[in-house]
Amino acid sequence: MAGRAERNRTNPDLGVLAGRLLFAIQQELFTALAAKGFDDLHPRHGTVMAYLDPGGVRATDLARLSGQHKQVVGTVVDELENLGYVERRPDPCDRRAKLICPTPKGLQQMRAADQIMSAIQERHARRLGRDAFAQFKSVFIDVTEHQRQDTRH
Repeated sequence: MAGRAERNRTNPDLGVLAGRLLFAIQQELFTALAAKGFDDLHPRHGTVMAYLDPGGVRATDLARLSGQHKQVVGTVVDELENLGYVERRPDPCDRRAKLICPTPKGLQQMRAADQIMSAIQERHARRLGRDAFAQFKSVFIDVTEHQRQDTRH
């Protein structure tokens, strides 16, 4: 029977594969962002920045979208606010609630991250072929969404 190290090398499970992909993409993304002047951001900031909308998003929605606890999101929002990427504003739909909104600096970072992520995806689409990459992404989304639903029960 193969040991865990051998199994993870030759037949990794979904968690290992997803982690490898996440860490590799984070490394490329945050290295490229640093080169563009956003060197104060770290992968943990992706918990908010990856799900931020130009019009603002409630912290509870950021927690749901990212799969992180509300407290974790709150801590990251505090950090990003101190760094000048986001600000809290009253939600016009519910004055008791706050929206997490990107500042001009946050919008610049979002545009830069979108360009970097587009280039990463384009590179893989060229390498695999556009149809194969589109199918891979579709299946990956399906597996991810079903797993998230299964863990909510």
